[in-house]
Amino acid sequence: MTTLLIFTVVATLTAIICVVISRYFSLWLQAYLTGTRLSLLSLILMSLRKIDPAQIVRCRIMAVQAGLDAVSTDAMEAQYLAGGNVDRVTSALIIANRAGIALNWDTAAAVDLAGRDVLEAVRLSVNPRVIMCPDPTAGGGDTVDGVAQDGIQLKVRVRVTVRTNLAELVGGATEATVIARVGQGIVSAIGLCPSYKDALADPMVITRNVLSRGLDSQTAFEIVSIDIADISVGDNIGANLLIDQAEADKRIARADAEKRRAMAVAREQEMVALTRENEATVVLAEAAIPAAVATAFRTGHLRGIRQQRKIAYAVSLR
Repeated sequence: MTTLLIFTVVATLTAIICVVISRYFSLWLQAYLTGTRLSLLSLILMSLRKIDPAQIVRCRIMAVQAGLDAVSTDAMEAQYLAGGNVDRVTSALIIANRAGIALNWDTAAAVDLAGRDVLEAVRLSVNPRVIMCPDPTAGGGDTVDGVAQDGIQLKVRVRVTVRTNLAELVGGATEATVIARVGQGIVSAIGLCPSYKDALADPMVITRNVLSRGLDSQTAFEIVSIDIADISVGDNIGANLLIDQAEADKRIARADAEKRRAMAVAREQEMVALTRENEATVVLAEAAIPAAVATAFRTGHLRGIRQQRKIAYAVSLR
């Protein structure tokens, strides 16, 4: 009975060892042959911590072969447990190292955990991308419009070459902010031109002014160059404003004239009413004359009126 128990235990242990060897020995051997020092026990413990040992071994081999011995296995395991993409972080670090871009594991891991595609960011840093300003997919118009000091409108389309600013990738402004800032800079640069002819003769006046403003500060991108793709003359905004101002002045003058005419008509009506009032007063006064004369006769204040009237009548008959 004891012999059977011992045999069972030994067989079980042998089976477990065989399973472990069949599962982890190939990974350990692969790591060992590529110069990556990983113990068989560490591979087993990875599985116990719910970590894919094959992925960690693969990434560790990539890092060592690329000369990134400073990247530890513990850092990769921590990135895996945090939900990061160890493969893309390792690939990004290798590309950055080959391209001479300053990037360490902690920064790359932080970018990955922040939800940014760190591998695409590094590739964009190596191979700059051209974006159009304004963005044709945004639906805000095909050109950036500015007005020179002589009132002539210029319509401009710009190609902006950008690359990733890895130092500001976490928390930095996005591509839309860069496009908006470049658009503002173009409008301001055109407004500084004394004449639209200056911008047409040398479009670099606009780009030099925009580049000097440091529009890529606190953004996830670094502006490499700004190039004028197209520039054309638009409307005479200054003349249109003068026409609109003249039209507004004319309407104001008409309103003032109409106001004065209305006041004159009102004054005329007041005078007519006053005349009617005075005429009524005269009529009332004339109506009171006979009564006053009669009263004067009765009181004896008027004497000789009849004789004077008779004399006047006799004189009129001659």
